Amino acid sequence: MKDEVVLEMKNVNKTFPGVKALTDVSFKLRKGEVNALMGENGAGKSTLIKVLTGVKDYEMDSGEVRIEGNPVVIKSPQDAQRKGISTVYQEVNLCSNLTVAENLYADREPMKFGLIDWKTMNRKSQELLSSLDINIDVTKVLSNYSIAMQQMVAIARAVDMDCKVLILDEPTSSLDDQEVEKLFMLMERLKKQGVGIVFVTHFLEQVYRIAEHITVLRNGTLVGEYETKNLPRVDLVAKMMGKSFDDLAEIKSEGGSTKKDEVILEAKGLGHKGTIKPFDLVLHKGEVIGLAGLLGSGRSELVRSIYGADKADEGELDFKGKKLLIGAPIDAIKNGMAYLPEDRKEEGIIADLSVRENIIIALQARRGMFKLISRKEQEEFADKYIKEIQIKTASRETPIKQLSGGNQQKVIIARWLLTNPDFLILDEPTRGIDVGTKTEIQKLVLKLASDGMTVMFISSEIEEMIRTCSRMLIMRDGRKVGELGEQEIDQMNIMKAIAGGNE
Repeated sequence: MKDEVVLEMKNVNKTFPGVKALTDVSFKLRKGEVNALMGENGAGKSTLIKVLTGVKDYEMDSGEVRIEGNPVVIKSPQDAQRKGISTVYQEVNLCSNLTVAENLYADREPMKFGLIDWKTMNRKSQELLSSLDINIDVTKVLSNYSIAMQQMVAIARAVDMDCKVLILDEPTSSLDDQEVEKLFMLMERLKKQGVGIVFVTHFLEQVYRIAEHITVLRNGTLVGEYETKNLPRVDLVAKMMGKSFDDLAEIKSEGGSTKKDEVILEAKGLGHKGTIKPFDLVLHKGEVIGLAGLLGSGRSELVRSIYGADKADEGELDFKGKKLLIGAPIDAIKNGMAYLPEDRKEEGIIADLSVRENIIIALQARRGMFKLISRKEQEEFADKYIKEIQIKTASRETPIKQLSGGNQQKVIIARWLLTNPDFLILDEPTRGIDVGTKTEIQKLVLKLASDGMTVMFISSEIEEMIRTCSRMLIMRDGRKVGELGEQEIDQMNIMKAIAGGNE
């Protein structure tokens, strides 16, 4: 059965204005197997799934889709479902205010005399879930159950609709270890029934636990399909990142070692349920600490738990020699922390405000609303940083949304430098900006560290991390799993650590 192909996509191309999202991508799924679809941010995974499931505006430019050998044209997600392709997303797409049975049979309720046959619907729901070894009361409202159980209900609904292909898009991101194990048990049952499963995830451990094949995409192209048992983890990481161990010249930091003895921050068992496992951490004054790991490894979640963007629910934090309780980001700001988030458009800039207003807003929050910054001071602050970090803008009053991505990023950095923080978190500060601006930001980071500021630096680019960081922490599957000292930071050591040693 496992050699029988249930889904095949051939030479799929998809272009958006100015962007080639998919170039001749092919994908094959066999009955009764799990094929893990892997790739870093921008690899094309989401686009490929949207093309396959008929999402609006994602019609492929060219290529072919076959189900059980027959060419098909999929016009909508509903059409995909009719043809046997179902998708379960990380955010469960069910109605939490309805009962389990109502969710299972929404839009296809059994009828009797023109009315919903509740007795039959509840009985069939119980039988369906029992057949998948899911033991819950189908008459209860869905919100009574955990996210993991809600996902299993969504999977059960998909299976009951004659599902041949089940796409699980990041289904384990919000689950604990026990919930993941239950989901895997359900996946094993579905495999035995002949369902082909596309498993999209960033968790390497889970891929090697459940998947028979791994398909790797990078920059919208197919790198290859591999048997899991024949692909060492370190090789998988190399294929996802597009690096081999000998294709880069050694890159030296321009700033040299900046590490001091003074401890600025210490985390003890700090964690946030559902996002990051408890971790210990010691940061010194004047060092640049890198967080390395694949997308979804927990890098952003770790810094968010320190900063209070996701309030830690266990452990403790010492900052500048005293125990610190951070219930919200404003507490972190008032104590001398600053955070440039990964998504500058959603969490960084305030698009309709001017450059000046965007620069001064964090300092104003730190001072409080009863100590307003005068207009004269605001203008002086804005002019100072426009000049110091070379923000290209027509004037300080230009709306920030009119600036380039790189200059928007500089404005956010200026915002935090104005608060004179002791600890600065930079999450992907150079993503989506030009090479020249990247270099300027890297030099700025090294200068800040040499002046005594502690910087935590997250980047998906290995070269940038090697060039900038004096120490590196390794993240994998929501855990801090290793650390590299300054003399150990090189491409091979980083990739091995991300992959899990020599496995």
